[in-house]
Amino acid sequence: MVEAKGLEIFEVGPCEDAYRMGFLIGQRFSNQIKSRLANDLILQNQLLPFAQTPEAQQLLQSLTENNRNKFPRYWEELIGTAEGSGVPVLQIILINFRKEILAFLPKTVINPGIDAPDDCSDVLVASESMAVVAHNEDANVALVGHTYLIKGTLLNGLSFIAYTYAGELPSCAFGLNSHGLAFTLNSVPPSESEIVAGGIGRNFISRDLLEAASIDDALCRIKSSEVSIGHSYNLIETRTRKISNVETASRNRVSVYEVGATPFFRANMYLHLHVDQVQDENSKTRQSKAAVLPKRSKEDFLSLLGDTDDPKYPIYMIGPLLYTLCTAVIDLDEQTLSIVEGNPRKGEISHIFSLCSKDFKMP
Repeated sequence: MVEAKGLEIFEVGPCEDAYRMGFLIGQRFSNQIKSRLANDLILQNQLLPFAQTPEAQQLLQSLTENNRNKFPRYWEELIGTAEGSGVPVLQIILINFRKEILAFLPKTVINPGIDAPDDCSDVLVASESMAVVAHNEDANVALVGHTYLIKGTLLNGLSFIAYTYAGELPSCAFGLNSHGLAFTLNSVPPSESEIVAGGIGRNFISRDLLEAASIDDALCRIKSSEVSIGHSYNLIETRTRKISNVETASRNRVSVYEVGATPFFRANMYLHLHVDQVQDENSKTRQSKAAVLPKRSKEDFLSLLGDTDDPKYPIYMIGPLLYTLCTAVIDLDEQTLSIVEGNPRKGEISHIFSLCSKDFKMP
């Protein structure tokens, strides 16, 4: 493993239980978690005030009960993270269910100036000559400096690498495990009528994917969760060079698209699952731009993800509201996961992991 000062990696486990793993992560990153919570305007100005209202009580109760019942281990991990970091459990719950709660805020409370949708861009291909997934991890600018890598090892011997937002379950971004299953994630915005209150949270489903044995197993885990809002999953089987894009919505709606020799770009819109969705100009603009850029090589993919030509909605984002935190590149022929910090056109790799060794170390 090669690493730079910017993005810290913490090796944790095996632990006697999930609470202990969460506690150690919270303790190790207490400063980043506290700083993130203090600087998160969505949390401070919207989620915390809403949580004190009568309307919020039923929603928070059902989110808590449903997710704790479905995923008791991950719930314990979440509580451990809060207690290890020394922050109120409520704040950790709110940031982990941010998307599932924001949909139900009174419209007078929502401030579009600070609550831009999370935006990630992916370009994927699985042809005879190359099998690559390249992913821009885009988030609110408040997340800059508030992410880290977790290398977790479980009691059953499974290990995983997960890019993690401070205070959240690993991983709402991208990860891989020692079974040879990797994933990247894209937010998608279903319209209000498509959202079900109190369902399973996206952070719990992606935490579960870190333990999936294969694409088929990952699909079973996704399909068995009654999600509250939609999400898009790029599932990667490192041993078979298989790549699938999965779009989900509430009421058990799932669509699977097998990625093949034609490069597939996705921003933050539903592309193959028929769902009423919010029309996001940022996402549409990136989708249109990517359609005309070359996509013949890995270098083309990185150039595309580094594109800044559109002054309002660039593919590579540097604020003031949204920021590309890093770029992840999964190369199934080289069997590597590389993390690039800075514009991927410049190709400065901060970390590189082997997909084919149990401890992810490069030979």
